[in-house]
Amino acid sequence: MPAKNEGTLDRVLRIVTGLVLLALAATGSVGAWGWIGLVPLATGLMGWCPLYTVLGIRTCPNR
Repeated sequence: MPAKNEGTLDRVLRIVTGLVLLALAATGSVGAWGWIGLVPLATGLMGWCPLYTVLGIRTCPNR
């Protein structure tokens, strides 16, 4: 598994955003676009974002 590049606050925000989007998609409030919530949910749970790696961003304080 790749090294973590997301800090705690970043991870929490991603997980919450992902869950909200998925809940809205499941209830039909936002349509199929809500299923994009799987991306922030997955990256938040893993603690690693591929886009952060490409851009050289780290919000994780540990090296």
